[in-house]
Amino acid sequence: MSTYQTRLTQLVEAQEALLSRPNPPVEPGNGIFNRHKHPVLTEKHAPLFWSYDLNPETNPHLMERIGVHCAFNSGAIYLDGKYYLCARVEGNDRKSFFAIAESPNGIDNFRFWDHPVTMPETENPDTNVYDMRMVKHEDGWIYGLFCTERKDPKAAAFDLSSAVAQCGIARTKDLKTWERLPDLKTPSLQQRNVVLHPEFVDGKYALYTRPQDGFISTGSGGGIGWGLCSDMTNAVIEKEFIIDQRAYHTIKETKNGQGDAPIKTDKGWLHIAHGVRGCASGLRYVLYVFMTSLEDPTKEIYTPGGFFIAPEGEELVGDVMNVAFTNGTIVNEKNEVFVYYASSDTRLHVATTTVDKLVDYAMNTPSDPLRSAACVAQRNELIDRNLAFMSKSDNPLIERIKKLQA
Repeated sequence: MSTYQTRLTQLVEAQEALLSRPNPPVEPGNGIFNRHKHPVLTEKHAPLFWSYDLNPETNPHLMERIGVHCAFNSGAIYLDGKYYLCARVEGNDRKSFFAIAESPNGIDNFRFWDHPVTMPETENPDTNVYDMRMVKHEDGWIYGLFCTERKDPKAAAFDLSSAVAQCGIARTKDLKTWERLPDLKTPSLQQRNVVLHPEFVDGKYALYTRPQDGFISTGSGGGIGWGLCSDMTNAVIEKEFIIDQRAYHTIKETKNGQGDAPIKTDKGWLHIAHGVRGCASGLRYVLYVFMTSLEDPTKEIYTPGGFFIAPEGEELVGDVMNVAFTNGTIVNEKNEVFVYYASSDTRLHVATTTVDKLVDYAMNTPSDPLRSAACVAQRNELIDRNLAFMSKSDNPLIERIKKLQA
């Protein structure tokens, strides 16, 4: 058998097994959500014809010609009973692009469409695009808001690392044909992680922003911002203010940003966001939850303390270590929630839960009291309530818990 035929057999069989692999939940979980055993997207999910010249005459050794390095931070949307991801796919050349993958159940069997998204450019071409949030707005359009990165024109000629990040905007009806709109204009020097609110607010489009002074440095940017604009075809926010503050010695000390559009519940708008803190090994990214008022989406009403999802196990390892990040969430007609989160800028996972569970978590998890002594007092209160309950319980499993500590 030729080298070509041998390698082609190996590649096809490996991808067939990967794409059809079931993805069961990992039990028992924490009662809030369930991780699933396998990533939903990796570089190995990319179609073979994206990377290989499959013609044996021009590629007899079946070498990779244009490599795919990773598939991660993904927008998400639920349409006509199917689950769609708009993944950030990165080639071996470091350039990212968008690609749509679909699944019948949102957990496994994700297949990329034949071609990546052809995203039009503005008059100022993007060097790199990534991290799209897809939102079906009440105006009837599906909007994709993403980071557009360009070299800083003010940087010295020898400085090849300084960049400017802004919010790119495109819209579509079918996820296939995208209309590029002008980039968002705000008072801030740089913008990343901008998310469109799914409903009009006071007759205007509402956007969650993350103002930054620099490409990496937050500077004077205080957290998750909010601003209104009258027209998405020429989006301008004249004033933005912070609705979810960064805070010292918390999971969102260094940076924080909105994940996807918030989920509307009968108790309020439920937000899943990312928080960043510094540690000895660099920056640690985790996800957290908060809720805002239905009447005033800028007013926080519940702020459960600590992280919601943090990287664990193999999730800790990748191109950028110690990162959990989300820019895609789906709620289906059963009120099941699918949180698509990437680990360490390398692969994409899913955590599943329900709207009711997330609301329960948000409303009944105490806020971070911000001091060690107050945290101990908070935990002691829970312990004392449990010990009082356990002393009266006749549940045999509760008895076993007592014996574990004896």
